[in-house]
Amino acid sequence: MDPDVSFAYTEGMTEADIESRLRETVHGVLALADDGESYAVPVFHHYEDGSLYFRLGETPDSEKAAYIETTTTATYVVYDADPTGGPDEQRGWSVLARGPVRAVPEDDPAYDAVTINERFAPIRVFDEAIDEIELTLYELRIEELSGRQN
Repeated sequence: MDPDVSFAYTEGMTEADIESRLRETVHGVLALADDGESYAVPVFHHYEDGSLYFRLGETPDSEKAAYIETTTTATYVVYDADPTGGPDEQRGWSVLARGPVRAVPEDDPAYDAVTINERFAPIRVFDEAIDEIELTLYELRIEELSGRQN
């Protein structure tokens, strides 16, 4: 073993701590796949009753939408690290949620426009024309959930 390599031990998080992180940290990275290709995108989420919800803006040539269609099991990562006095003292945590992703039907009474706007940050627009963006609400039904911290 190289004596110059530093290690930090991690420990599992309780279910209550994991759920707290999912409620308090409203952004993460959604990882999708298509055969041997991957696609990961930073997004905002809402956590509720064992599911993560994402409101995504999509255009006709949206890579996100294409990858969601081909993804059997998506992975969502929420994490943070606290800067400290030195590299040996860094504190951090991460939560990984895995499961299938599906579009929530537009007529779902639990997710009308007012409710969605209350639960999500505004849609981030890059160089797309706003009138070309279609908003879609997706649900990742969590089948696997784990968290680590140090």
